[in-house]
Amino acid sequence: MSRKFGLSVALTTPFDTNGDIAIGPMIKQAELSLASGCSSVTLFGTTGEGSSIGAQEREQVLNAFLEAGIIPNHIIVGVMANSVEDAAAQAGSALTRGVRNILLAPPFYFKNISDKGLFAWFSAVFARLGDKARDIIVYNIPSITMVPLSVALIGRLRAAFPGIVTGVKDSSGDWPYTEALLKAHGDLIILIGDERHLARGVRLGGQGAISGMANFVPQEVRLMAEEGKDDPRVVDFVPELLKFPVTAAVKVMVAHVSGDEIWLAVRPPLVSISGEGQTHLAGAFNALFRSKAA
Repeated sequence: MSRKFGLSVALTTPFDTNGDIAIGPMIKQAELSLASGCSSVTLFGTTGEGSSIGAQEREQVLNAFLEAGIIPNHIIVGVMANSVEDAAAQAGSALTRGVRNILLAPPFYFKNISDKGLFAWFSAVFARLGDKARDIIVYNIPSITMVPLSVALIGRLRAAFPGIVTGVKDSSGDWPYTEALLKAHGDLIILIGDERHLARGVRLGGQGAISGMANFVPQEVRLMAEEGKDDPRVVDFVPELLKFPVTAAVKVMVAHVSGDEIWLAVRPPLVSISGEGQTHLAGAFNALFRSKAA
């Protein structure tokens, strides 16, 4: 590939006191991320609580982003749905607006799904999309979906749908799997979701990352995603985040860095992190990124 994918911020979603999406702060965070070196923003991913955001809200947010002047090629849209109809509707709505990619998770309600069943589901989504189907990054995040995407399944999908299945986001945190994926499908857009493996993965041919940590340390993560540059501070902070539910933890850090407590709110069934937890995360972050040694 002539150009790397680079770094996309897995944009977190702020909610106001009524539980509605605070679109203004969300756009501001996107603009700040792009100005800080991110090549795109990913809406409605795991960090963005995408599975808690309905169809009308998605339309509202995407329209607002475009009206604010964020160009479609700087936007990736996460799709997390169980039914073929819902997945195709979410993806199709975004694709007709010209977004750069769709980040498509597998169906997650049924467990112990075979590769045959997953292939049939993805095939049905693409068939329903028809001519709109393009630039799909399939999303391997078995810690959340409990549905791993095997290296063999990805090989079958890319062979059956060239130009449609163009990449994989691997958030497995399983380095042997990541290494096998890069070896077998290194000509696809392979994105590393676990920042602890990011720099090493990029040095082996990974194309970049969709990263939650890019919400609050975008410049540091960008060097990892674009240049394969190691940053022990980023690596050491991941276990601190993982001491808590990670989406809520990322929002704590955005609040800490921005000074705006609107970021602390999450939607049910998620629960905001306690004051004690917030203090712990802020302290760990400051020790790594704001100490004189850093």
